[in-house]
Amino acid sequence: FVVCFFCRLIFGTLYPAYYSYKAVKSKDIKEYVKWMMYWIIFALFTTAETFTDIFLCWFPFYYELKIAFVAWLLSPYTKGSSLLYRKFVHPTLSSKEKEIDDCLVQAKDQSYDALVHFGKRGLNVAATAAVMAASKGQGALSERLRSFSMQDLSTIRGDSSSTVPPSVTVRTSSKQSQPKTSRSVSEGTGSSGKC
Repeated sequence: FVVCFFCRLIFGTLYPAYYSYKAVKSKDIKEYVKWMMYWIIFALFTTAETFTDIFLCWFPFYYELKIAFVAWLLSPYTKGSSLLYRKFVHPTLSSKEKEIDDCLVQAKDQSYDALVHFGKRGLNVAATAAVMAASKGQGALSERLRSFSMQDLSTIRGDSSSTVPPSVTVRTSSKQSQPKTSRSVSEGTGSSGKC
């Protein structure tokens, strides 16, 4: 399976890609047409392969047959891609071209409408989720801050010997220092007034 994968990758994709590059570089119309036919057939083969791999992978020599098919498509002697394109693909696409174009236009319009519709719904869901996350996050943040505050107070209370909260203690000590200052000022004033 792995060998088949690498063979198909090299001979089915990279080799034709390089020669398609050379055709573009040389601007040879015959080479353009040849490689365009190959890529159309290869795209159809890859699409069909997606479904046949599910049902036929058990078939003996299935992967080897796929490699042989790709080699047949590429071969300048068999011209497999040109043969398939001219015998089957071109006549089929030419007869169904109008219906295919109509389906593609209709699908494009419907997919655009669906994209707009689902885009709006997606934005609404995202906005709702963001608001919910923000409201939950805000509650969690306030709880977290509240827990930090309580933890800080309990830590300070554990260090302090008094049962009075530190903010009250600070206020009391500043009030006590004020009368001392005013007392010393009044004493100073009184002594200077007597002199």
